[in-house]
Amino acid sequence: MHTNAGNLKKGDFIHYQNAIWQLQKAEFYSPGKGSALMKTRIKNLLSAKNIDYTFKTNETVEVAQIDSIEMQFLYKDGQNLHFMNERSYQQYQIPLSVVGDAADFFQEGKKYFVYLQKDNPLTVRPPLSVKLKVVATEAGIKGDRVTGAKKPAKLETGVEVQVPLFVKVGDTVSVNPETGEYVERVKT
Repeated sequence: MHTNAGNLKKGDFIHYQNAIWQLQKAEFYSPGKGSALMKTRIKNLLSAKNIDYTFKTNETVEVAQIDSIEMQFLYKDGQNLHFMNERSYQQYQIPLSVVGDAADFFQEGKKYFVYLQKDNPLTVRPPLSVKLKVVATEAGIKGDRVTGAKKPAKLETGVEVQVPLFVKVGDTVSVNPETGEYVERVKT
């Protein structure tokens, strides 16, 4: 399927340089003179390479037909993430290099959306936030809670994030897996 580059948006998949790329960023730009542009950052799904590319808005782009299927995350080995389609029980593996740091926040047994093209897994759509338990952190210093200071905390998946000083071991925190940033403490 073809579309004008002006219709592209973040998350779309396109064919570019004989590969499938996902738009990480898409910004409309009108320089005042000349034609409008679509400034994009695209990620190659095989090599995980990011590049910035500017399309003319009237340029034709081939959009890739991608399916999104919710699958159960089974486990992570040294190089791949393993998922299972719970309807067909078929298992898929996706290279860690394609998913990136967001994979550090995935929990075994949880469900995530996997992008497939013709039954070949491409990548995983990370959730907007994940709720994880703090398993190790230092105690905050009394009276130093107003400054907005942060401290490292190890979460149940083994990843370390910066959290406010009031967070303690046993708390559940919400984290953005794409940025690795603390969002809030979750009341349980």
